[in-house]
Parts: sequence; C-alpha cells; structure tokens
Amino acid sequence: MSRQKEIQGVLLHLVEPDVLTIKWVGQRELLTQLLAAWTVIEEGDLPLNPRLLGKPGVGKTTLAYAAARSLDRQVYIMQATMDTRPEDLIVLPVVGEDQKIRYVASPLVTAMITGGVLVLDEGNRMSEKSWASLAPLLDARRYVESLVAGIKIEAHPDFRFVATMNEDSSTFELPEYIHSRLQPQIFVDFPDKEEELLILKENLPHLQQSMLNYVADFLQKAHRADERYSVRDGINIARYAAKLVKANGSEEMAELRRSIKMVLGDEALLYAD
Repeated sequence: MSRQKEIQGVLLHLVEPDVLTIKWVGQRELLTQLLAAWTVIEEGDLPLNPRLLGKPGVGKTTLAYAAARSLDRQVYIMQATMDTRPEDLIVLPVVGEDQKIRYVASPLVTAMITGGVLVLDEGNRMSEKSWASLAPLLDARRYVESLVAGIKIEAHPDFRFVATMNEDSSTFELPEYIHSRLQPQIFVDFPDKEEELLILKENLPHLQQSMLNYVADFLQKAHRADERYSVRDGINIARYAAKLVKANGSEEMAELRRSIKMVLGDEALLYAD
C-alpha cells in the first residue's frame, strides 16, 4: 500500500502501523464486547466508539490491539498527553530537506484513510480543546478537519476507534458531548488467579512454575486489598527476580521478595508472604 494519499489537492504522508508481539489471554468476554461495539449490522449502521476503562496495567491497550488484529486490521496506537494539540491528532506540517513543507498524517488520520484501527491510549489525559477536534469523527459525520492543511478528511468505512482510559487522579474529566460519543464503556478489571497465571506464562514461558505461582498469589492478595498492583507489575517482578537469581546464583523466593520491594516498594511486602 502506498504511504501517501492526496486529498483535495494536498499530499499527505502516512505513518506506519504498530506491530506488537502481544496476545490477549483470558477474559474472552471483554474481547467479545469490544468486537460487538465495532460490528456493523446492516447498510447505514455505524460502528460505535468504545472506551476501555480500568486501572493502569490491566491490559486495556493489549485488549484493543488484539481485537483489531483479530479482524486482520492494521493498528495505530496514539499516546494522549496533557500536551496533545489538535494538530497533533490530525495533520502536522514538517519542513523537508528541500525546505518545502510536507504534510504528515497522524496515526489517527492514517487509520482513517487506510481503514485501520486507532487506539487512543490514555485518552482522558487529553484536554477538551483536543477532544473537540475529534467530535465530528465520533458521530455520524465521521470526518476531521485539518486547519493546518485546509482539508476535510473522511473516514474509510472500515475505520474503527477505541480509547483507553485509566482510573487516575491526574486525568481530565471528559466533556459531556464527548462522553456521549465514546460508548459503550467496557470496564477491564483485574483477572482471576487462573487467568493471571495464563498471562504470566504467556509473557514468561521460560520461568519456573513455582515463581509464577508465587507472583500470582502475591497479585491476588493485593487485588483483594484493593491495591493498584497489576499483572504488568507481576511480570516485571518475576522478570527481575529471575535476573537476580541468574546473576547471584541465589534462592528464588528470596529474590522474589527483593524484586517486589525494588519494583513496588516496602509496602508491597505486606502481600509477599
């Protein structure tokens, strides 16, 4: 596929899709819910624009990526921040080596043009001004306007959108007109122990089962106490503990405790016994 597209006389340079070696393990119902939101039932029907809600590290981005790849679509992941501007979301002018301006499509616009999937990661870190630029894309109009390039860009029928949002005090409240456009809300919670073990095995197939069991037990105790420790934290704990064992020739359990302390802090040792 050409990585350029001319729209209303303006040549846009498209970005490359994200290619990740990640896999969604367990919680198949969440995958079903997300795919259902993107389903088009009949002519004239439109896909929904879901948002995935949950604590950091529970796998929201992994879920979105896996759902998109299950449809054999290219995936574009765009990280939202407090500094994200409307032009960052749509088209950026870049001065080339010949001192001429080139217009570079954002991952969002590239996904719109190619019929890919856009994952807007941590969308509630983004300001209302930036969200406002996406309002026509997230309703029946399905287009965005670039003031920089002076063009209107319509979404391919196969284009799909999903936003992930952390439950985090450092995020913005969504304006109501955006809130109503990002539906349904799909809540991604911590997995149960069996699913957590599957995730650990998928990511750490070379580690001893005893280490994975220990980490899964630690995480389940922390979940019951409503701590924010996630399976991503568990993967980091197990990986670092294995490296410590390798480096020191030491005992697994001692290094697991040390790894918990170094990854999450002294307070996490409360759940390490």
